Amino acid sequence: MAAPKDAQDPHHPSPDQVGDPVQGHVQDNFQGHVKDHDHREQPVDPLPVERRVDLGLARLLPDLDRPRGWLLTMDDAPQSYVDLDDPLYLEFEYVQRLAHVADLAAASGHPIEALHLGGGALTLPRYLAATRPGSRQRVVEIDAALIALVREHLPWPAGPHLDVHAADARAFLTAAPDACADLLVADVFGGAIVPAPLTSLEFVREAARVLRPGGSYVANIADGAPLDFARSQLATVRAVFPEVALVAEPSVLRGRRYGNLVLIAGRQEFPVAELARRTAADPFPARVVHGDRLDLLIGRAEAVTDASAVPSPPPPDGAFSL
Repeated sequence: MAAPKDAQDPHHPSPDQVGDPVQGHVQDNFQGHVKDHDHREQPVDPLPVERRVDLGLARLLPDLDRPRGWLLTMDDAPQSYVDLDDPLYLEFEYVQRLAHVADLAAASGHPIEALHLGGGALTLPRYLAATRPGSRQRVVEIDAALIALVREHLPWPAGPHLDVHAADARAFLTAAPDACADLLVADVFGGAIVPAPLTSLEFVREAARVLRPGGSYVANIADGAPLDFARSQLATVRAVFPEVALVAEPSVLRGRRYGNLVLIAGRQEFPVAELARRTAADPFPARVVHGDRLDLLIGRAEAVTDASAVPSPPPPDGAFSL
């Protein structure tokens, strides 16, 4: 969920517009109209919302360029962006790449069953609900208070096909039945790092177990030079799935900066050429690494187990822009 500086961050109001977290006062994100001295209605800008949740300080910041656009941050790390009027609008580049994988997971518009580990403001579940109506989706978010905040201020469409669970991602995955998902998305960050329990061989084996034979596993991670964490994650995923690919911007792949990388895996061949075409056409183009080039990138990296797994490296100072 974390989005380093490669995210296209919206414009935000000044900090003095934000409510007082110490006293627990929350400014409702009111958006309406007031009358000026000529009794004409004038739009009122929405107000930021700030609240202590289970895992830190959450802020909902309005995008002044999009009337119903909101950025969710946790402890000042960008987590999600949603436009309540347009679920197809994806602000963060890494989410655009996750969406490409979701678009190619089945025939266009065909409903699927998806399991999302990591919820945030439910950007991708909203997108899937719009692009694949009738899809059965389960979202797992460990922070119950964050779920309540998002439900209150950024409500998702009501209906029987989207369930949000306040639970630990690893525990929920372990308890899930075999072959229950066509798409499994792992986008879990504790602040700005991927927790170690979601990086191990045992975790990926559980992901493979719950996927159907033609299903896709996709994970968002973050790393910087020398990309040791990303290499170990690729080695771990490849130890379980025969088909693996990586999507990232060239500057991240070359180790010039810290950023998001999207891992894709499955038991069946994925349409890599089409994915590469779509990612190359994005506003911030990315490359798809696959086959021999992926072997070179992994090098001598080895899969990690629960005993040896570590969290992703923290971002350097200035990696996030708000």
